[in-house]
Amino acid sequence: MTVIVRDFRPADAEAWVQVRRAALPYMVTTPEQVLRDLADAHPDKHYRLLVAEEDGELIGTAQVGIAYETPEPGQGFCNPYTRPDRMGRGAGSLLVRTAEEYLAGVGAVAVHTWVLDAPAHRAFAEKRGYVASRPAHFLHLDLANSTLPPLRKAPAGVELLTAADFEDDPRPLFEADAETTADEPSDTPSELTDYEDWLTTTWRRPGFDHGLTSVVVADGEVAAFSVAETDGLTRYWSGMTGTRRAFRGRGLAKLAKNDSLHRARAAGYTDAYTGNDAGNGPMLAINTWFGYEICATEVRHVHRLT
Repeated sequence: MTVIVRDFRPADAEAWVQVRRAALPYMVTTPEQVLRDLADAHPDKHYRLLVAEEDGELIGTAQVGIAYETPEPGQGFCNPYTRPDRMGRGAGSLLVRTAEEYLAGVGAVAVHTWVLDAPAHRAFAEKRGYVASRPAHFLHLDLANSTLPPLRKAPAGVELLTAADFEDDPRPLFEADAETTADEPSDTPSELTDYEDWLTTTWRRPGFDHGLTSVVVADGEVAAFSVAETDGLTRYWSGMTGTRRAFRGRGLAKLAKNDSLHRARAAGYTDAYTGNDAGNGPMLAINTWFGYEICATEVRHVHRLT
C-alpha cells in the first residue's frame, strides 16, 4: 500500500471532515466551512490544504499557512491529523515534510503546530525537531442533560442582544473582537486590523450562528460577547467569549455565555465544546462554573526552520 500527499480538492471535503472528526471529535467542522475557509483565505495567509491518501482513501489532512495577523513575521503553522485507525503508515511524516518545504518557500522561519498531549503524538513532534510550548484544553458540556445556571436579568444600563441585531452594522462587534483577541494568551498573538477580511472570514463564515451569538451592550457600547459556531445538527462550539477591557470584572462574559448556551439548548444542540489556553485562568473558571469538563489537551509546539 502506498501513501501519497497531494493538494486538497473540493471533492475531498466530506472525507476531510471525517478524518478531522475521527482525530479531533471535539471540533465542530463541516464540509462547507472547509471549502469556504480555503476560498476566502487572505492572500498573505498562503493557506494550503494537504491530504494524505492511501490507495485512493483519504487518511490524513493538514492545514498549512502563515499567521499573517501576528506582528512577528514568518510564523508558519501546520496542523496535521491522521485517522486514528490509519496511524503508522507514514501519512503524518509526509504531511509535515511537505508542509515545511512549502512554508520555507513562502518565507516562514518557524512552524507552529498543536500536538495532542499523548506520548505517541508528542514523540512524533519531538523526533522532527518540534519543541513543546504552551498547553490548551478542549472542554465539553453535555448540553442536553446538564443543569445550566438560570438566566439572569441584565442589570440596569445593560442590554442583552444577539449578533443578528448587528446585521446592518457589524463593526462594533469587529472592534470588540479585535480588542479581546489582542489580549488572548498565545505564542503568535493576533492583531485584527482588516475589517473587510473579518467580514469575509468571521462574520460570513459558515457555521457562525448569528442568532446564538450573544452580545452584551452596556452604556450604549458592545461590552462583552460569546460567539457561537454550530454544525447545524447537534454540535455547538464557543468560538470566543470576551469582555472589553473597560467592562471587565462585572460578570458580563458569564451573562453573554449563559444566554448563548440557553439559546443553543432551546435550538436543539446537545453537545457544547470550547477550547481554553491552560494559562487563561479566568475563562477556565467561567467554563467550570457552567459545568464544562476537560476532555482532551493539546500542546503547542514550534520548530525553527532557520
